[in-house]
Amino acid sequence: MANEQVLTVSLEEFGLSKYESQAYIALISKGTISASELAYYSEIPRTKIYPTLLKLESKKLAIISKSKPIMCTAISPEDAFDEVIHEQINKVNAMNTLVSNLKKASEKSRKSRGSEEKRYFHISTNKVLSQLQTMIEGSKSSIKIMTDQGGLGLLAECKEQLSGVVRRNLDIKLIIPTSQIGSETYRVIPDGVEIRTSEIAQNCFIFDETELLIINNNNGKGAIFSSTEILGIHQEKVFSSIWKNAIKTKVVADMTKTEAQEIFKIIKIINEAGLMYILNSTMISKKELDMIKLLEKNGINLKSKSLDDVIDIIDAIIQITCSGHVNFEANTKNITIESKLSSGHSLPWVSILEGYLKKQGYKTRTIYQNNSNKGEKIHIKISKN
Repeated sequence: MANEQVLTVSLEEFGLSKYESQAYIALISKGTISASELAYYSEIPRTKIYPTLLKLESKKLAIISKSKPIMCTAISPEDAFDEVIHEQINKVNAMNTLVSNLKKASEKSRKSRGSEEKRYFHISTNKVLSQLQTMIEGSKSSIKIMTDQGGLGLLAECKEQLSGVVRRNLDIKLIIPTSQIGSETYRVIPDGVEIRTSEIAQNCFIFDETELLIINNNNGKGAIFSSTEILGIHQEKVFSSIWKNAIKTKVVADMTKTEAQEIFKIIKIINEAGLMYILNSTMISKKELDMIKLLEKNGINLKSKSLDDVIDIIDAIIQITCSGHVNFEANTKNITIESKLSSGHSLPWVSILEGYLKKQGYKTRTIYQNNSNKGEKIHIKISKN
């Protein structure tokens, strides 16, 4: 009975009435039967059975005898519906042609007005990872990525795909929040991906400068923007600007998370508050500059560390911010700070080192050498008071 109901509904979708559908199904089930038997088996009122049979006959779905009692037979389904099927196919083809022509007319109208339609596709949260993996594998020249903690977690699950494009020597750049330096997900990212840190507010993946995958920070849903030259170029410029001012992370790759976080915290403190602190110290209070005190106010205590530890910290900072090095000769008590950048870029870090040395009871004699072409070099000679 349930199957007959399904068939009835299906026949109604082909344009048959409910009674016509019920009568035809009864006929193909029972074979040649009288009109009164058909009314019984199809549960159609006797007053409605003859008009229903005439309609089936006109639609070439049944044959009615001229004798009495009236006998009726169903036309086989393959013969009965062949014409209907072809009619439906022709309707679908005609509709496809109409839609195609309308689309061409719409695009022609947009182009005449100087505009083109571009599409983007929504991706559900549970499909974002597989889509990201596919887009990484399909990249041909470059991948530029800005992520937060959630985005970095997704990227860590793409280690195999990232390793594959690294082997193909693609240009892969990644910007992550400072809080993620040294984390487990950070360490999963394969060598060959160039990583810098900045404060990020979005999850944006740029593939070959034309395809974008943007992921919602709150719900994890994504959207793909494909072949979008204007949007791609804009996002490339945004990325390049952030990348230029972002801090390199390679130096701290082998450090613990705590050590790495401390170094980036020192850099952030000095970059954000160092200049104002220097101005206040020299112009208002007239006191000797004490960068160690500025760090202590922000939770960094260098006084409790050994000289070697502080040298290592300043060396890492100089490498990150000035592309230079710190060299300490324990025998001669000479410290040399070399920076590839000139115009005093290394001086805040020299000031921190000098402040630490003085608080540890050392006398310092500092010589500053500047060469605009080669950078700058600072020599610190230390001796105990």
